[in-house]
Amino acid sequence: MIRSAAKRHRPGINILMVLRIIGLLLLVESGFTLLPLLTSVIYGESDTLCFAITACITFAAGLAMTYFIKPRFPDMGKREGVLLTSLVWLVFSLFGLIPFMAGSPHLSFTDAFFDSMSGFTTTGASVLTDISDVSHGILLWRSLMQWIGGMGIILFTLAILPMLNSSGGMQMFNAEVTGITHEKIRPRVSQTAMTLWLCYIILTVVLTLLLWAGPMNLFDALCHSFSTMSTGGFTTNPDGINHWHSDYVKCILTLFMFIGGVNFGTIYKLSTGHFRATWQSEAFRSYVKVVAWATAAVTIIMLFSGQFRMLGSGVIDTLFQVVSVISSTGFTVSGVEQWGTPVMLIIFLLMFTGACSGSTSGGSKLDRGIFVFKNIGNEIYRVLHPNAVRSVTYNNKVVPPELVNKVMVFMVIYIASIVLGGFVLMLFGDSMLDSILTSLACISNADIGIGLEGFGGNYASIAAPAKYAMALLMLIGRLELFTVLVLFTSSFWKR
Repeated sequence: MIRSAAKRHRPGINILMVLRIIGLLLLVESGFTLLPLLTSVIYGESDTLCFAITACITFAAGLAMTYFIKPRFPDMGKREGVLLTSLVWLVFSLFGLIPFMAGSPHLSFTDAFFDSMSGFTTTGASVLTDISDVSHGILLWRSLMQWIGGMGIILFTLAILPMLNSSGGMQMFNAEVTGITHEKIRPRVSQTAMTLWLCYIILTVVLTLLLWAGPMNLFDALCHSFSTMSTGGFTTNPDGINHWHSDYVKCILTLFMFIGGVNFGTIYKLSTGHFRATWQSEAFRSYVKVVAWATAAVTIIMLFSGQFRMLGSGVIDTLFQVVSVISSTGFTVSGVEQWGTPVMLIIFLLMFTGACSGSTSGGSKLDRGIFVFKNIGNEIYRVLHPNAVRSVTYNNKVVPPELVNKVMVFMVIYIASIVLGGFVLMLFGDSMLDSILTSLACISNADIGIGLEGFGGNYASIAAPAKYAMALLMLIGRLELFTVLVLFTSSFWKR
């Protein structure tokens, strides 16, 4: 009774508890920086000092926040969960930018923040024009940031802090994990988070070993495993995956990029032998069909345009590029910019759509596309049959009208955000087409080098204010709009 009374009189938002948990997470981030620090030591690089500084600063900040901040109320509700989810991505990016400023890239604060946010949100956009002179430590840190952000910082938090099960854990889970609806695959949220992260780690290890068995050395294999499973797309070579001239590498990466676009809950069910349940997933079936149809369409277009090469290599490149785009990974094969306008249109549509909810991919998600098309079909039917009662069904279940409405609103705001982002870029002198494509790439977390200067372009030429706008789009896209946008409403902050 006393505890209930205390909860009723606590402040509107328990900010101190949010800050204390962020402090705990900064301690974890400082631990992650030790991996690129060790890499720099092994390769005898000057960036060893910058990672040592980063680790110390991050650890000190986390220790101070954990030790000195003493929340009066240890509980967290829905609003604290939403606030923590948004803030932790911003804070991680702010501390994650230190190596880019102090290390070999020597970027400005704006550029370093842009690349850091791009890394953690797995967007893959970068202001770095040439990575050939970048140290191994920085290259590993870029890929590691994507790997951390791929499965989710909050999901990692729920896995290592079981205490959050009863204090806003489900709200944080829903706020970060992409999708329309969320279901726990284990009884407790922390168990679900731990299981998902375990699947993620196992897949990363397997991919690393497979790439290492091919033409890549261990360092390149590890970096590409991080950026592939997270569907982020950072690479260790200026020529990207084309540097290895290997169909083996493309085939392995295609398989794991495809896996990265599958709902990890589905992957868990598949790993436990529930094969029928996997294929019964409407989103998974649609994902397979879209990849197949897109690959066939691009192949036919290439055949008629006379650009299709040998049968084996051509199919591998086409499938690789389609999966890379729909999974929002962003790897590209050589010469893709010459595939023609029809192919580029397919690529942009795949970029907008993305893969399955609950995966590490970006985009608006196939699940929502299914909802939208079914709802449109129902509305067209009602034009001829006004008194008909038709519902949207998903996985053979009737979807509540309020959920359909939420999806429709999401899609409207998503498109509006792309247009608004494009407008901001146009204000600073970029062309309309480049601006829209760049905005689409950022909010979809799916940069594949398009925009600004065509394929192979980068973001160095964007004006500083526009870079912050694009960074916001990356965050909005990673947390799926509502989690971030709700912070800008007055009702969120009222007691």
